[in-house]
Amino acid sequence: MKHTNTILAFILAIMIAGCEENKQTTDDLITVDVTKTPSSKKDLILQDFMDVEYIPLETKDDFLNQGVVQAVGKDVILVKNRNDDGDIFVYDRTGKALRKINRKGQGGEEYIYIYNIILDEDKGEMYINDIYAKKIVVYDLYGNFKRNFKHKEGGGSIFYTDVFNYDKDNLICYDEYNEEIPFVLISKQDGSIVKDIKIPYKKKIMLQQQLQDGDIIYTTSPGPHRTIIPYKGNWMLSELSSDTVYTLLPDYSLRPSLVRTPPIQSMEPGIFLLLRLFSDRYIFMEAIKNVYDWNAKSGFPRTFFMYDKQEKNFFEYRVYNGDYTTQQEIYMNMLRPVNHEIESWQNLDAPRLVEAYEKGELKGKLKEIAATLDEEANPVIMLVKHKK
Repeated sequence: MKHTNTILAFILAIMIAGCEENKQTTDDLITVDVTKTPSSKKDLILQDFMDVEYIPLETKDDFLNQGVVQAVGKDVILVKNRNDDGDIFVYDRTGKALRKINRKGQGGEEYIYIYNIILDEDKGEMYINDIYAKKIVVYDLYGNFKRNFKHKEGGGSIFYTDVFNYDKDNLICYDEYNEEIPFVLISKQDGSIVKDIKIPYKKKIMLQQQLQDGDIIYTTSPGPHRTIIPYKGNWMLSELSSDTVYTLLPDYSLRPSLVRTPPIQSMEPGIFLLLRLFSDRYIFMEAIKNVYDWNAKSGFPRTFFMYDKQEKNFFEYRVYNGDYTTQQEIYMNMLRPVNHEIESWQNLDAPRLVEAYEKGELKGKLKEIAATLDEEANPVIMLVKHKK
């Protein structure tokens, strides 16, 4: 009897622990009302809650570029231009120019357009996501062709937009136009589907407006937003058709992390919730109303706000760069995600840095770097990293 009671007590303890774990998960779920504007505001210094690193990209006559960062590894940085020239600039981690690669063309071993580049340093490979050809082309870090594979087809799929290095064997992709399965894991070897990641929602809803003029359909949108966010070793998945932002765990299960209200499927016009930056304390986001005036060529009004996990409340905000002596604001919707260590990046144009230096508006490492620049220099890359 005593042995039986011990077993029952053990089972009860497990059940209580499970209930407590579920309760904690529920308590941690953040609810965002996209129709409300916070009544309070905070001014923040970026360096108070994130680490910042500056990397000046070496400038040479044959190495001039616009500093659009595609990937940052332990040893190399991959950069491209905003235009469609096909150039890939390979730098070392300090910003020293190593080589320029261009494999643009119509051939099977070439790409038509670089939408984004994914880096796997362990394999010595880079994956060019070519949305025009609807394929991913794989090269080594010297531009030698290795293989290519097609994007997923069927179910409304057109091409992958966001693509990240998931693990040693797979990429994680956002399949924006697929009607039912927005996220997939694909093999780095041949592009085959390793795992479909289905997010619950009633129907696909797009943050865009269209205008038909005869046989021509014009489409406009407010610009890129984060759908896959590497964070704390896991992956945050944001599908705009769903009311819930999920965390993808290593066992492929989905844990709700944030929920919006009112339900997006019930709103007309819809107000969409976009995520911008995750830190240990703050979550930066914005609400965008899906309206556009084609005559005035303006629309998609936005409300910027953040959630303070410590105070458990929402605030409007301004974030400033602490390496300026003046209030130099950082626009969080301009930051672009990188990987689990580096939350995001932004480039700083040389002419503006030179001007700020001459006015005495810089300090610290940024001031030291700006002192070495001229107005023709390549941009300086600002990496925003999670505090260790």
